[in-house]
Amino acid sequence: MTAKACRFCQAPLHESFADLGMTPLSNAFIAPDRAGAMEPFYPLHAYVCSACRLVQLEEFESPQHIFGDYIYFSSYSESWLRHAEAYAAKMTQRLDLGADALVVEIASNDGYLLQYFRQRGIRVLGVEPAANVAAVAERKGIPSEVAFFGVQTATRLRAQGVAPDLMAANNVLAHVPDINDFVRGFAILLKPGGVVTVEFPHLLRLIGESQFDTIYHEHFSYLSLHVVQRIFARHGLRVFDVEQLPTHGGSLRVFACQAGAARHDETPAVAQVLAGEVAAGLEGDDVYRRFARQVVEAKCALLRFLIDAQAQGKRVAAYGAPAKGNTLLNYCGVGPELIAFTVDRSPHKQGMLLPGTRIPVRAPEAILQEKPDYVLILPWNLRDEIIAQMQAVRGWGGRFVVPVPTTRVLA
Repeated sequence: MTAKACRFCQAPLHESFADLGMTPLSNAFIAPDRAGAMEPFYPLHAYVCSACRLVQLEEFESPQHIFGDYIYFSSYSESWLRHAEAYAAKMTQRLDLGADALVVEIASNDGYLLQYFRQRGIRVLGVEPAANVAAVAERKGIPSEVAFFGVQTATRLRAQGVAPDLMAANNVLAHVPDINDFVRGFAILLKPGGVVTVEFPHLLRLIGESQFDTIYHEHFSYLSLHVVQRIFARHGLRVFDVEQLPTHGGSLRVFACQAGAARHDETPAVAQVLAGEVAAGLEGDDVYRRFARQVVEAKCALLRFLIDAQAQGKRVAAYGAPAKGNTLLNYCGVGPELIAFTVDRSPHKQGMLLPGTRIPVRAPEAILQEKPDYVLILPWNLRDEIIAQMQAVRGWGGRFVVPVPTTRVLA
């Protein structure tokens, strides 16, 4: 956006939601031989549209630059794989999908989801903009179209005879700057009577639990059900069901169909979630204005913990190198002087430096070797999975720490 205008309704943007200062792209990891090189920093300032209530960032880098060669591979999270497998089983049964059905996933990554439909004998197609990630899916036997999704891609696939019974889009709706073009693509490609499901972190939970670290440049939008319903309706899609999920700190899975499809009746869950958003004030102004103070308080709590640990001679390491962790560390101004290193299971991140902070990323075994006093869990949404993997930490008296909604040492 060259001017501050809402990416959905084009109304002027005046209301600040969270100003997190200047940060680098959260997945722009730095190779050690470039540790002394300059890197671009961009304003990380979220606004809320007073007209339609879409919370959003300005666009400073194109999706092609951010996602064309991507470092995030979904299959390195065991809990996310279990989530995908359960979704495949549930949707196969709910929609009675058989060998003649087609499932298309938008932003299909490394085939983490479609592999489970394929195992059931269901035809699949992934649409993934990052060629390096799509290549991994192809090696798993998942046909993948390397493209950004929108009207142009949907029209081309439709002309080739692609007509999906189910379209899945997990944690991608927030990643597209042209949200109107993206959603219109669903309406073009979806088979009559077919179903679209989209999953995204719920703005209500982001605000209620001070999840400010989930704001980063790759996430252009922050969504409520009200806003998604409005966007879908503009493009001929009707929301008929919604599920509340624990993933990513609290997400929604929204079900939609073409507006004229009589087959899918609206469930009571839609009205219940909408009512919860109204009760929390998401259709007003005050809740967005209070959030800014919550962000400052969360920053101060983390810095107090790290400074006190340093003063006491305690060693702190981190677990994980997620995008949210890079927002957190850059906003708080934390570097290797306070957190010596972090670890990550992805070999694509090991040996790299975190953007901005230059904290080194090592393999998880480094924690067992170094035996820090505290392990700060940066992907706090995977807290239970990480603690289960790293139980040995408690064997030498080490303790786990989470930074959101406020920094706390876990019992």
